[in-house]
Formats: sequence, C-alpha cells, structure tokens
Amino acid sequence: MHTLTYREARDRIETYFDRTAVQAWTRLTSDAPVGRIRATVRAGRDRMRATLLNWLPGDLRGARILDAGCGTGALAVEAARRGAHVIAVDLSPTLIALAQERAPRDLGHGKIEFRVGDMAAAAAMGPFDAVVAMDSLIHYRMDDAVRVLGAFAGATRGNIVFTFAPRTPALAVMHAVGRLFPRGDRAPAIEPVRPDSLVSSLTKSAELAGWRTGRTQHIASGFYQSQAMEIARA
Repeated sequence: MHTLTYREARDRIETYFDRTAVQAWTRLTSDAPVGRIRATVRAGRDRMRATLLNWLPGDLRGARILDAGCGTGALAVEAARRGAHVIAVDLSPTLIALAQERAPRDLGHGKIEFRVGDMAAAAAMGPFDAVVAMDSLIHYRMDDAVRVLGAFAGATRGNIVFTFAPRTPALAVMHAVGRLFPRGDRAPAIEPVRPDSLVSSLTKSAELAGWRTGRTQHIASGFYQSQAMEIARA
C-alpha cells in the first residue's frame, strides 16, 4: 500500500507539522491575529471546512466519521456537535495534543477519539459512515492519493469527501513565490493535479470500482487554493 513516494511525503509532512511549523499552525488555526497572507489562508480553510461539512448529513447522531488528517480538530468538533462519533487521526503528535486541548468538554451526543497515526492505516478502524480528508492528500502524488482513497472506500458505508490541489496558473505562481522563502519556512510540497486526470484515475482504480464522483467545489482565497470533491457508491 505505502509506496516509497508516499512514505517520503508522509515523513516530510510529519516533520513540518510536528517540528518546523508548530507555532505558525497553532496561531493560524486559532482566533489570534495573523498577517495578511495567512489571513487569506485562514479564510479559505474556513470556507473549505464549511463546504465539506455541508456535504455531510445535518444530523450525524449514531454515525461514525473518520477525519483523516484532522490537524487541530476544528472539523472533528463540528461533526461531533452534530452527534457523530469521530475518529480523528493525524501524523503529528503535537497537533493531536493541541486538538485534544482545544476540544470542548461537552459535545452533546457526539464524541471524538483523537489518534496519532497514518490516515490510510486508520481505514482498519472502520467501518465508517463517511470519511473526510481536508487538505491531507494534497502533498501526495496522485497515484498515492488514489490508493489512500481506495483504502477509505473499503471501510466506508457512505461518501468520502476530500480536497486536492487543482493545477491552475494561480497555484503555479504561488509555488514560485513559495520557493523564495527560507527553506525552514517552506511548507511541504503540494502536488497539483488536473481535475479531469484525477477523475480518470479514480474511475480506473480497482479499489474504487462501483464508486462515482459527485459534487466538487473550487475555493480560492488569496494564498489558499484547494478543490473539494465527493465520491460515493454508485
């Protein structure tokens, strides 16, 4: 399942979020003031989180949800408020500790289990009623991302909603600007993909046989460029 490219990307992501950028992401995912560029990223992430949540049922009581790459837990908290039992997984022990610290003590009928680990391996904790992967597949090559989605599909009774980095001129410019930053300040490389190429790869995947693509939404907010997509059983 885990190719060399997948493991290499995973190791870079873990190092970045658990060591290099802890303070920056702690601030970005809070209500603390941030600079103009990071403000656009925060706004874009807020819009994307709302989009993915809107693609889930409004009433999640009794549902098991996998939040794959949960970060500091904002999406997991909102799903739990709707009554879901959320398995929230992230590579970074530091981000998971922050998510546990921020999680409200009273989530009504919902519950969150925060776990440190690989999101693809978390499929073994299914079955789930839905899987959400917000901005957690964007650092992996398309073939690796499709393999992860295939693992989710084998453990999911409902839909899978995820994001990818669409190959656009605006994103190319941002990549060029990003290379000007000192190496220690750079985020792990994003792997832009063409939406039509992604759909083609999903269609050809044996693990995703019987699944179809559904809703999609491109969100652009300054330095935040991401596209949501839904796949569900046909």
